[in-house]
Amino acid sequence: MEFLGIWIAAFLTLCIYSFLYRDNPFYRFAEHLLVGMSVGYIIILTIYFGLIPYAWDPIQKAVTGEASRWGFLTLIPICIGLLFFTRLSTRHAWLIRYPIAILMGVTSGIMIPNALQTDIFAQVQGTLNPFSVIGTLSSFEIFGAILIVIGVICTLTYFFFSVEHRGPIAGISKVGITFLMIGFGSAFGNTVMGRVALLIQRVDFLINDWIGTIF
Repeated sequence: MEFLGIWIAAFLTLCIYSFLYRDNPFYRFAEHLLVGMSVGYIIILTIYFGLIPYAWDPIQKAVTGEASRWGFLTLIPICIGLLFFTRLSTRHAWLIRYPIAILMGVTSGIMIPNALQTDIFAQVQGTLNPFSVIGTLSSFEIFGAILIVIGVICTLTYFFFSVEHRGPIAGISKVGITFLMIGFGSAFGNTVMGRVALLIQRVDFLINDWIGTIF
């Protein structure tokens, strides 16, 4: 069974990388197979970790008396969720506005505090924390902390459009652009290295695992 799995994985790997030559039926087969299996996998996860524990089980226990009758309240979010399918009807499509509005409201209420915490408060704390223990830092670490503060100020200045970017503001903005380009370059390089690492792993699999089964 392991032998068969290795050959299937090798075949699909070669199908995917055949796109480097040009678009072809083998690549489209592997692509469609991946999309189909991903959708099927997500559906199964949604059923077993979403529908059953949060919808089916509470209602079943409320019907059988194993739990409080409050379990029937689960029918409310279920009915709201079913309104998404009204999009399939031209006559009742307007009802989808209600679950979308509820979903956006709940999502915003959850995401906005998290975004403020991670993208603003945590970033400010991380920028200023080194100065609270500056006496224990080396000269290089102090220089790095100061450079981070300068980069943050210059980058934020670049996005400050309430004042025309002339004179000193223009110079500070250009420094901010430099920091932005360094950050984007670092992120892009990290992405490329991740893809290269994935390629190396696949080539290692083909050479050692797949070809190893042949010879």
